[in-house]
Amino acid sequence: MKIEHLEERINEYKNSVQTVLDKRILWDTKTRIQIIQSLKKAENTYQVGWKVQELKWIHTNESINISFNTFPPEIIEKAKSIPSFQFLQGGSLIFSQLHNGDINVFVLFPIVENSVSLENEIEDLGTFAPIEITEKLIVEKVDEFLKQMIQWEVPLAKSKVGFKNQ
Repeated sequence: MKIEHLEERINEYKNSVQTVLDKRILWDTKTRIQIIQSLKKAENTYQVGWKVQELKWIHTNESINISFNTFPPEIIEKAKSIPSFQFLQGGSLIFSQLHNGDINVFVLFPIVENSVSLENEIEDLGTFAPIEITEKLIVEKVDEFLKQMIQWEVPLAKSKVGFKNQ
């Protein structure tokens, strides 16, 4: 094989790097802003104890999430009447930028200390190119997140968190 045979592969490599760059530019100029605006709209419209956060980590990766930090205001007083009850924080819907510029969407469930089962800590909702992220998709993922959290809060009897079925 001669060095000239590498030209095709070199061109493919350059194209792949350009594709990642294009995705990251779209994230910076449109997608990130759209996710933040859509999630903040949900946060402000439905005040159920969730909060939007923007994170920058691992040098080039960024993520935006909406997480449950507390109960809905109208339920807080009821919860105070049971002193031993604690709200389990940590249920989050995360839009995380991958190394290749795509966006992975997943649910992170609250961590239950001393639970027997650690299955279903994360639920993957898909990976999307930044161009695919629309307000409609964001709302659909928030809807899926809420369904997952409802199922987590009130699971079927045979899949209760922290209990072994016998």
